[in-house]
Amino acid sequence: MRKLSSLASRAKPSLKNLPEESSNPKSFNKQSPSRPKLYPSFDHDNNSKTEASSRGILSLSSSSLNSHNFSKPNCVTLSSNHASPHSDVKPIDHHYISQVLARKDWFLLLSHELKANRINLVPRVVLSILQNQENPIHSLRFYIWASNINLLLAKDQSVKGVLGNVLHRMGPVILSVELLKDIKNSGFQIGEDLLCVLIGSWGRLGLAKYCADIFGQISFLGISPSTRLYNAVIDALVKSNSIDLAYLKFQQMSVDQCKPDRFTYNILIHGICRIGVVDEALRLVKQMEGLGYAPNVYTYTILIDGFCNAKRVAEVFRVLEIMKERNVCPNEATVRSLVHGVFRCLDPHKAFELLIRFMEREPLTQKLVCNTLLYRLSNNSMASEAAAILRKMGDRGYLPESSTFDYTATCLVKGLDLNETCGILDTFIKQGVKPRFSTYLLLMEALYKAGRDVEGDHYLNHVFKDGLVSNVNSYNMVIDCFCKVNMMDRATEICREMRDRDIAPNLVTFNTLISGHCKDAEVHKTRELLVILLECGFKPDKFTFNSMIDCLCRAHRFEDALDCLSEMVEWGVPPNTITYNILIRSLCAIGDVARSLRLFQKMQADRISPDIYTFNALIQSFCRMNKIEKAEKAFFSMLTLGLRPDNFSYSALIKALIKSGRFDEAKQTFLSMEQNGCNPDSYTSNLILETLVQQGRFEEAHDIVKTSKERGISFKSFLGLLSGDNIWTWQSALLMLSCYGTIVWNKCGLKQWENHMLPARVDLPDAAFSAVKICVIRSTEYELGTRCDNLVIEAEFNQWGDRVYSGNEP
Repeated sequence: MRKLSSLASRAKPSLKNLPEESSNPKSFNKQSPSRPKLYPSFDHDNNSKTEASSRGILSLSSSSLNSHNFSKPNCVTLSSNHASPHSDVKPIDHHYISQVLARKDWFLLLSHELKANRINLVPRVVLSILQNQENPIHSLRFYIWASNINLLLAKDQSVKGVLGNVLHRMGPVILSVELLKDIKNSGFQIGEDLLCVLIGSWGRLGLAKYCADIFGQISFLGISPSTRLYNAVIDALVKSNSIDLAYLKFQQMSVDQCKPDRFTYNILIHGICRIGVVDEALRLVKQMEGLGYAPNVYTYTILIDGFCNAKRVAEVFRVLEIMKERNVCPNEATVRSLVHGVFRCLDPHKAFELLIRFMEREPLTQKLVCNTLLYRLSNNSMASEAAAILRKMGDRGYLPESSTFDYTATCLVKGLDLNETCGILDTFIKQGVKPRFSTYLLLMEALYKAGRDVEGDHYLNHVFKDGLVSNVNSYNMVIDCFCKVNMMDRATEICREMRDRDIAPNLVTFNTLISGHCKDAEVHKTRELLVILLECGFKPDKFTFNSMIDCLCRAHRFEDALDCLSEMVEWGVPPNTITYNILIRSLCAIGDVARSLRLFQKMQADRISPDIYTFNALIQSFCRMNKIEKAEKAFFSMLTLGLRPDNFSYSALIKALIKSGRFDEAKQTFLSMEQNGCNPDSYTSNLILETLVQQGRFEEAHDIVKTSKERGISFKSFLGLLSGDNIWTWQSALLMLSCYGTIVWNKCGLKQWENHMLPARVDLPDAAFSAVKICVIRSTEYELGTRCDNLVIEAEFNQWGDRVYSGNEP
């Protein structure tokens, strides 16, 4: 691709008229095609910022309000019903407030603004000011001033919550001598409410010791210990994972004549249950009941979570029975803890069965359980179970929430038969459920991929009828859907429809179409779209260039692709990691590793960080060329840069090491995978296992099988290894049985097994297959896949006799 701007004269009439009536009105500079001078879309006048007057920005007149709101996105407008009777609607300039709070006389200036009626202490304004300060000290100062002026703000949970989040996000804010002196000079003081907020922020930041130290010195602040303060400290210590310190403070309460309440016990029980020490939690519950505090729904929810953490699922359902006996109704949090906890403890299918039985017993909680259960089933890709739940609950009049329906529908589209999925979705749509736009698009994409265009068009009509396609962004998503299924004619048709509805395509529209044509290496069509893009006044961005480079590489026009890289820089668009990855991968694929390395070096010289895909392309190329040392060097460079190799990196290196006869190194590399944060997949595990079996290292192979099976890794059949002239021992047969639990070999020569012709009793490594009889004869074919639980192998003895042996003989 040479000189993008020169393509403007080559536009074809068929596409040229696509955006004529709705093109971007801004002009495009074409004075220097090869190195164009690009102008920004919007001018920013740095001198146009309004300086605050002595009265502050808060005194702006209403005539300048509209323009001020659009030019300052961080301004909040006070509605007239919140302001004082003598003030108009005024914006708040957070920068000005921040300047005031940075001064030593901040409290005097704030009071002056209040007296002049230019600021109002309503919660909405206070929340906005607290959230928009860059310095947490400023937020703290404003809260101290505001809560002392308006005492109701000190009790407002939303205000305290926002302040706590600010102190946590931007903190820690510690009670230094300077800060305490500053607060004293203002004439205000730290009250119990503020101290609770500060302690809470320290707990979230893990400052357990600091919490305990400050609590021991609160008398210097003029504050006496109270149950509420103890609760705040114990909660902070629990959040800091300092259960021992929390217990210590709990035991000190009586010394300060503070009585623990239900909140105290719930906080402590929560900390104990979080680490799975449920028996101690039950002791605390009994102690709480002895003091006259009955466990509430929060207590029981905490216990359910604790039993799940301790993997004591049976007792979880016992807690639910106790709740029923005591007329304590589960809430949404209880149900979420139950469903998530049971799925954490058990196999997903077993968890599903238990929860279904619970739903049948407790009809009042069915809807609550159903939402969370559908979420877990969707996360575990259990599409058939999710479909069964939807059908059953649908028959009972249950309509899932919009979000629940959407992620469940996504699971159904990916894992269920399309006919069944469409049937379920149509049923709920008729009942009034409104799927999101993204759900429709996912279903349409699946239908178009399956060649079911008529049904796909049916749902496309739905989204247009429901008004879900109404702006350029939604049109772009429909275009992208057609591009993904390689229906470029339909994508272009949708683009034309945009023009008919007076919706102008934007740069994303063109990038989506260009990317779609690039997948089929349709260089001429991408050029045509590029022409239109330029004529509409858009400047190509990194997505445009990356798609063009990818298209040229797919068409094996590597010189043009490299020219496009140079031109990308000329246009002022810096290449990124993806740009270089496309080129490096494509050059490696044709064996031009030398040029790939030069690009890699240029990438680093331009301070563009390579990622795992960059290194994988190089490692795989070096391994194909049997340059293992260079592959290892690239591999260790990746680790040095803090990148985690994936299974593609490891499998390429392991395969090359095995091929070159360096199996011990290959095995060591395999064993190091988990240490480097990469769990071996089926392909990588099979590489090692196959080699171990070939070398007769059956104990090592069995260890790998055992470990891999715990991770859910499946192994391929070894039938190919067991045929031919290879001599196989009983150990190899036992290994195969321990891997699969099925008959996995079919032919064995007489010479190989002549010493094992009589039935033999053996103990297999897996206890499920112990004391099994195995009998093998010459040229006998066995049915593959026969389970070994009841039947091992039936063998006909031919010339040695007509007797047939089966696995149920002694």
